[in-house]
Amino acid sequence: MSIKLNIPTPLEPYSFRGINFLLKRDDLINKELSGNKARKAHYLIDNPPIDKDSIVSYGSIQSNAMYSLSFLAKELGLKFYYYANHIPNLLKESPRGNLSLALKNKMVLKEGYSNIEEKSNSILIKEGIAEEFSYYGIEKLAKELIEQVDANTKYQLFLPSGTGTTALYLSKALKLLCSKIEVYTTPCVGDRDYLLKQFRELEPNSSYYPKILDTQKRYYFGKLYREFYLLWLELQKELGIEFELLYDPKAWIVILNNRELFRNLIYIHQGGIMGNNSMIERYIRKFGEKYEDYRE
Repeated sequence: MSIKLNIPTPLEPYSFRGINFLLKRDDLINKELSGNKARKAHYLIDNPPIDKDSIVSYGSIQSNAMYSLSFLAKELGLKFYYYANHIPNLLKESPRGNLSLALKNKMVLKEGYSNIEEKSNSILIKEGIAEEFSYYGIEKLAKELIEQVDANTKYQLFLPSGTGTTALYLSKALKLLCSKIEVYTTPCVGDRDYLLKQFRELEPNSSYYPKILDTQKRYYFGKLYREFYLLWLELQKELGIEFELLYDPKAWIVILNNRELFRNLIYIHQGGIMGNNSMIERYIRKFGEKYEDYRE
C-alpha cells in the first residue's frame, strides 16, 4: 500500500467579506483521499484489514465517499462494491464525475439498496463512512488543531455536515481534550432532525454534540442554487482556493448570516473537489454557457 497522508495540514489565515478566519487545509492531505474522507478512513490505512477481500458501501451516485473508498480499496488490494439506490440512464450510458473516476478504480457498481450483500470476507461501510472507527482519525485532527492554535483563545470552528460524523467526533474529541475550540455545523443533506438522528446513531451522549445552525431558506441536497454558485466563485476568486460545490456554499451562507458568533473562526476545508466537474457541467446547462461568465 502506498497511501501517503500529508498531515498535519496547514492552518492558514484568510479574510472573506470582512471575516478574518483560519483555514484548516485538509484538502491538501491527499489528492485522491482528501479532507474528512481521509480522516474517517485513517484507521483502515493504519490498520489494513488483512482478513478481508472486499469493501462494500452505498450512497449517492456521485458521492465523494464513493470515490474515496474506490481509491482506498484499490490501494489496499481489495475489491470494491458500491450500491446506489438509483442510477440514471444518462450515467449508465455515459459515466462522468466521481462515478467515472471510481469506475476507473475498478469499482463494481450495483443498483438498489435492497440488493446489498454483506459477506464474512467483506467490510460493510455505511454511507459517508459514518463509522465508529472514524473517531480514530478525527481525534488526530483535534490534536493537530490544539497544537496549532493559541491555547488561551476561544475559537469557533465551522464545517458543513452530510452524515455529521466529522463534526460530531471532532466536537467530542475537542471536549474530551478540554479544548477551547467550539464546533458549529449546518446540515446539508437533510434538516436538523436528520442530523441529530445521525448523531444519536454514533453517540448517545448529547453533551458531545456540536452546535447546529441553519438557514431560513430550505436548501435541498443536490439541487442547483444560483446563490451557491456565485458564492463558490467569489470564494475561489478572493482566496485563490477551490472549495467543494455542494457543501461549502451553504456553510458560508450560514457563517455570513451569523458573523457575530464567529470572532475567532476556524473553517475546515474538507476536500471533495474531485466531484466539482460534474456539478459545474450542471450549472453551465442551467445558468449559462461558461461558469466564468458568472464572476462578478
